Amino acid sequence: MKTTRRNFLNTTVAVSGAIALGANRAWSQDSDWGAELDWPADRALPQFMEPVHLDVANISQLSGDQQALLVTLQGVVNRKQPRIYWIPSTDPTDQTWLETIRIPNTTASDPFSMLSKYRGEISGAIVYDSNVPDTINVATSLAGLQNAVIATADLASSLKLPVIEDLRGQFTDKFAAYEWVLSNHWRDLTHRIVTAIGPSNTIQVAGVPWKTLLEVNGHVHDASNKATYTADLSSLLAGGNGTIYVRYQDAYSSDGWGASVQQVTVLADGNQIASFQPGTAAEKPFLYDADSSQLASAWRFADGTNYFIYAFKPPAGTKTLTLETLMWNQYLVTATNTAPEAQVANPEFRDYIVATRALVFWLDPNVPEEASLFAQILGKVTADTLYLGWFPNGNEMPGVTLCAQHGVVVGATDDFNNATVFAGVRASVSTMQPPVTVPALENKIYVTLTMSEGDNIQYDQHRMRMIWDDPNRGRVPTNWSIDPLLLDAAPSMLSYYQRTQTDNDFLIAGPSGAGYTYPGDWPSADLTSFTERSGRYMKSTGMNVIYALNRNGSTDLPLSPQIAAAYMRDINPLLGILYNWEASSQLSTPNGLPVFTQIGIGAVSDGQTALANALQSWDGKSPLFVAIGVLAWNLMPTDVNTLVESLGSQFQVVRADVFFELLAQSMKPAKS
Repeated sequence: MKTTRRNFLNTTVAVSGAIALGANRAWSQDSDWGAELDWPADRALPQFMEPVHLDVANISQLSGDQQALLVTLQGVVNRKQPRIYWIPSTDPTDQTWLETIRIPNTTASDPFSMLSKYRGEISGAIVYDSNVPDTINVATSLAGLQNAVIATADLASSLKLPVIEDLRGQFTDKFAAYEWVLSNHWRDLTHRIVTAIGPSNTIQVAGVPWKTLLEVNGHVHDASNKATYTADLSSLLAGGNGTIYVRYQDAYSSDGWGASVQQVTVLADGNQIASFQPGTAAEKPFLYDADSSQLASAWRFADGTNYFIYAFKPPAGTKTLTLETLMWNQYLVTATNTAPEAQVANPEFRDYIVATRALVFWLDPNVPEEASLFAQILGKVTADTLYLGWFPNGNEMPGVTLCAQHGVVVGATDDFNNATVFAGVRASVSTMQPPVTVPALENKIYVTLTMSEGDNIQYDQHRMRMIWDDPNRGRVPTNWSIDPLLLDAAPSMLSYYQRTQTDNDFLIAGPSGAGYTYPGDWPSADLTSFTERSGRYMKSTGMNVIYALNRNGSTDLPLSPQIAAAYMRDINPLLGILYNWEASSQLSTPNGLPVFTQIGIGAVSDGQTALANALQSWDGKSPLFVAIGVLAWNLMPTDVNTLVESLGSQFQVVRADVFFELLAQSMKPAKS
């Protein structure tokens, strides 16, 4: 096939007049969302005013608290019209996209000069409580309502910002904080989206003095030194903040047989103040930092450079403090009375949260009490509402399942930078893909290769741009999953990928349509809202194949005839679905829709093994079809080329549209 780069803009729609997405509408004046945002009912996400000039500054060297203040400033300012663009990290794609969108800009050496320049557009600061990190999220939602920035008390004072609201000492924990904002401000916040961002990041405090308490004498790999070891913590009672931090490490980090701990007991003046086994509920109040330690059936261990830290707060006036640990292998136990870590605000995506006046929270779907409040929030919104952000502890599958059970669609945006700028940049988006000639059907093994992760909007911004710009892209047919919601969220990104497509690059909707969801978990009465929106957005972006995931928690589900019927009814044309990641590639046809499971690969050798197995099982008497899912975090187009070039003449690699066309031909009954 030809692999020339093409511009398919002969049939395009400008975002402001997208097909069936609010064409020719007047600018929204709905006070709930802000007069500055164009957000008609049929648009999933708002369109911002078009930027004409951007003030740019690098904030990567600032603290998390400083960045959070400036990113929330960006949200207030850019709601009216995008004017601020931050370079928040060393990731080169933030600069690359700035150059791609070609908005005139000026770079400032001092990021805080923006605070001075736009001081008149903010009312002041919402001060959060660093001792209750989730108040950072509460402050962010309030900042959206009050045109404010979020800040520590010290930052607000040093920058001479009036304090609009001070959240210090107001809440005992995250539940109290989120329940308060729901009770008092839900009516004022947008109900069109909900957002979820980790409130804070942990940083290591430099110069902390650690005292060695216990250390193994020699290499031990067989638990032969399993015993209860006692250490005196009394010398650490004086000074500090009243808390003692105990760290367990690997004494010999090079060979990976670190401390294994089964029981911890702490005595203050002979009275037990802590006693627990790792992994139990009793451990949770004392586990200060699990780092990358792991749990076995009845113990916690840390190998190599990993560690874990417990924190104990003895009663005032304690004279003696004793630590007893049942442990074995290569233990190194140290302690300090200086807090070894600090929490700083996580600035990510807060410009968009402030600009849209959205609720932001951070609740773990795997923790029953948190999942209950999570579900309560989801129950407040209508079907096909977007949940933008991510999930605590990477709990993707239970999180997506819980959202789907409430008819809520996920968009991964927790590392989506300058979202308020990209939602305003205008760009032409094509309703067509590069044309391709379908070859004659032969007795071959037809393979289609799909890059994963396209539902992830921050992937579309960062990792996808880096691997897309691989100079070896376009040499072999490759499907690229991407989120159709970029039509709203970042049309300039979608336009760039379309403009630079080769004949071998084929864009398909990422799991599982217009946003990430598991359709099998949806209430049946609500699924139509998702499939109808997916149909509109896929038609407007020229996509006719879906890469779908369908699970309940970690259990893969078959695509039911009812769900297949909804997809077929509302997405026209829909050539087929590339489905899940499984051990084999198999065809099913629920309600006549071709659904092909994918074999997931994370290395070239995985793909070679999977296709060698396919060749071994093939009888050579009729065409065989194999779908491969390529893990985009691991592999690049150069790797895909290596895989394809290693295949014999029995194989033919094709785009997904060709794959499904040839599949349809192979299924037609032979003429008599």
